[in-house]
Amino acid sequence: MEKPSVFERFNNWVRRSVTLKLLSIAFLILLLMIPTEMLTSLVYERQTLRDDATVEVSSKWGDKQIIGGPVLSIPYYTYSKDSKGVEYREINYAHFLPDELNITGTVTPEKRYRGIYVVVLYNSKLHVKGKFSYPNIKALTIAPENYLFNKSFISLGISDMKGVNDDINVKWNDSSFNINPGLPTHDILASGAGFEFDLGNKETYNFEFDINLNGSTSLSFLPFGKETNVALQSTWDSPSFDGSFLPDTRDIGSKGFTANWKVLQLNRNYPQQGLGAYIPGTNTDEYGNNESGSASFGVKLLLPVDEYLKTMRSVKYCLMFIIITFLSFFFIEVLNKKRIHPIQYLLVGFAVCLFYVLLLSISEHLPFNTAYLIGSVAILSLITFYAKHVFQNTKLTLVFSVLLALLYGFFYSLLQLEDYSLLLGSIGLFLILTTIMYLTRKVNWYNITGEKTEE
Repeated sequence: MEKPSVFERFNNWVRRSVTLKLLSIAFLILLLMIPTEMLTSLVYERQTLRDDATVEVSSKWGDKQIIGGPVLSIPYYTYSKDSKGVEYREINYAHFLPDELNITGTVTPEKRYRGIYVVVLYNSKLHVKGKFSYPNIKALTIAPENYLFNKSFISLGISDMKGVNDDINVKWNDSSFNINPGLPTHDILASGAGFEFDLGNKETYNFEFDINLNGSTSLSFLPFGKETNVALQSTWDSPSFDGSFLPDTRDIGSKGFTANWKVLQLNRNYPQQGLGAYIPGTNTDEYGNNESGSASFGVKLLLPVDEYLKTMRSVKYCLMFIIITFLSFFFIEVLNKKRIHPIQYLLVGFAVCLFYVLLLSISEHLPFNTAYLIGSVAILSLITFYAKHVFQNTKLTLVFSVLLALLYGFFYSLLQLEDYSLLLGSIGLFLILTTIMYLTRKVNWYNITGEKTEE
């Protein structure tokens, strides 16, 4: 009998080598990490398009709204001399916050569409009521004669003035004032409106007014009162209470939510009166937040399902899905004693990646759960059809298809059970490893074909 040539022996070794096959599978997995990263970039790109659509619609209706105030401000003179002894006079401002601040209102949500994207808008009708005490000017280091009491003014902070629908008329003790746009100073508030008046010499100043305001995504408030009370109700059933203070009471149901906040001056990190920009962060931060404690609080109107967030979470499992699918292919190859070419592994890997593209595109038009079902059924049918012709074994094809179906169900459960995903994932991987070890416990890895070899 003629001995096989060196080339034939090398070719037989390549076909039979388990180590080489595992190395080729590992290389294919590394290769498939490229489309996996491209999937992540694609999700981010679609999410960015959605966010741009939200910004575009919000810019015409009203952006995130932050309500601050009212704030009582009194201008005062300061004097200084330059190096030549020439005296200069400047105007600065002393600010005083209200003793009581009570806000009640309703938030009426509305969905607008920009192409395929949904933007959450709202109209809020707020009733603001409270009182100021006569300013404690003795607590500040300003001589009384330097104050301009007849130039006092009230400031109301509104982060996006485009959202104001109606004139704001303030009832101030026995008087009435229309609020005018613009602020004399931005020490405390970056944007808003106010009115000027003569402070006089009264012990208390009661105020009351209504605001009809459009906005998008969120509505927040700054806790400027010695005691700030906010009560909101809305028909939106998916709120997220955000900021430095959670509501003291809240009720969320299918018909909407109600929420009530109570914030004391002791919960803040700034006093009731001060000079200049003495409340850190309120005149610089877009959301009224800063690490020193002048944070806002309020509510965000969330969409019930963020399909991009769920798709991004599912893409994170893509590499694990590919590995498990390839291992299933490999062990069926071992048990079936039939060689599967690396190209066939690669095609199955691309099919797994295609599932996430289908999931992303379909979830933009249908609910996420429906998109997951359609995508998984489509890819499962495709891979089953292909495996039937690769394995040439109906029983093994059925086993492989059931395994894939269980994997899709398993990963769907991980997406739904966010709080328990680590526990469920670790248990699932343990069961998978246990199954693999059990099925391959009698496999001779040095000769998986069972053929006799010549030394």
